[in-house]
Amino acid sequence: MDEKKNQNTDRLLSSEAVGHILSLSKRTVHRLNSAGLIIRPLRISGSVRYVQSELMAWIQAKMPCRSEWEAIQQTKGKK
Repeated sequence: MDEKKNQNTDRLLSSEAVGHILSLSKRTVHRLNSAGLIIRPLRISGSVRYVQSELMAWIQAKMPCRSEWEAIQQTKGKK
């Protein structure tokens, strides 16, 4: 059952879907990405996608800027 839960939360989301979750426009999500204020997206054949589980963890962490988020993730990985 845990595997199924992980499959549901590890979906790849478009900027539009992220905007919907954050109540922002797609353009604002692009601006946040350019400014380094949102998690780092994946680039797949020219498309920008966000990992849903990482996005939800970022929101729960009170949406730190990208550099702070990556530092938090590195610290968690070293434990």
